[in-house]
Amino acid sequence: MQFNDSAPITGVKRTKDGYLTGRVRAARTGTQLYTRKELKLGDEGFITVYRPPEAVFDEDSLKTYAGKPITMGHPKDGVDAESWKKLAVGQVGSRVLRDGEAVVVDFAIMDEAAITAVDSGTREVSMGYSTPIELRDGVAPDGTPYQAVMTGPIDINHLAVVPVARGGSDLRIGDSAEQVWGATPVDTSKGEDVMTTKTVVLGDGAVSVAIADAAAVEAFKVAMTKKVADAEALVEKTKEEKDEEIGKLKAEKKVLEDAAVTPAKLSKMIADRVALETSVKALDSKIVCDGVSDADLMKAAVIAKLGDAAVADASEAEISGMFKAISRVADAPNDSVRDALRGQKINDAAPGVWSTKVADAAGVKFKKEA
Repeated sequence: MQFNDSAPITGVKRTKDGYLTGRVRAARTGTQLYTRKELKLGDEGFITVYRPPEAVFDEDSLKTYAGKPITMGHPKDGVDAESWKKLAVGQVGSRVLRDGEAVVVDFAIMDEAAITAVDSGTREVSMGYSTPIELRDGVAPDGTPYQAVMTGPIDINHLAVVPVARGGSDLRIGDSAEQVWGATPVDTSKGEDVMTTKTVVLGDGAVSVAIADAAAVEAFKVAMTKKVADAEALVEKTKEEKDEEIGKLKAEKKVLEDAAVTPAKLSKMIADRVALETSVKALDSKIVCDGVSDADLMKAAVIAKLGDAAVADASEAEISGMFKAISRVADAPNDSVRDALRGQKINDAAPGVWSTKVADAAGVKFKKEA
């Protein structure tokens, strides 16, 4: 069975690092009143539970205090390795002592928000622990009848920082077993209605609300958590879309920069065009160059020299090759290229249609290999 008990924080001080340290009476012997519902013994009524010294001060019980995490309010499922990083704001120290009928522990709170909550009035602690319980009637040493006994050992899970009870530290604080960690003792000594309030954790603090309103508060917390998660997801999606757009713009900018006409590129373009027009005119001075693309100029020159059949079904690359070939022949001084072509022996498989025409234009006749 899981339980939690409250006690006031006393003797707190700040360390040089800003941590909050102190000592608290974490558990005691004696009887405490619980609702039967929290102990899963029925829906109505109360039951007195006795905690004998042999359970409270059991050596195995005392060993479970040191190093346990401190939380803001009681987490619903306690604390384990998976949730420690998310929930812990400090820890119980290694010094665990018996003081009369109580267990006293040192503690340190390291989280700034939790320290602020303590400074603002959230100044009690509540141990969350589990221990076996046995239904058994008896009378405590102080004469109080009881109906159940904590048989021990007590296994501490966490120490929760909780707000001061509305009527003082003797009154019930904490939450019921259906919502958070364990059962909390109640006190009717001041004549007030018991079980009228419930502690609800809000952010780094906790507040007491009417039991009738607790479910609505918890539902609101769930709804707000979902809204925050949805908002964070939207922000992340927007960020990804923005990054994608930035990447696209950078790529487009690079393409434009590469395509931009620089003075050097412009000079080369002019020189290449002049050289092309010169070569074309050398092949046929009647060819009009103004307003004609490079590809069309080469095609016109090939047609002028080799005829329309040479360019039929030929690609731009093929036409460019033909143009370069006939240009070299035309530009060769003293017909040295023509003479070289005439002196070559080319077998039947070597020449293609356009190369044959180039050779014809140069006055070269292909010869069969002897």
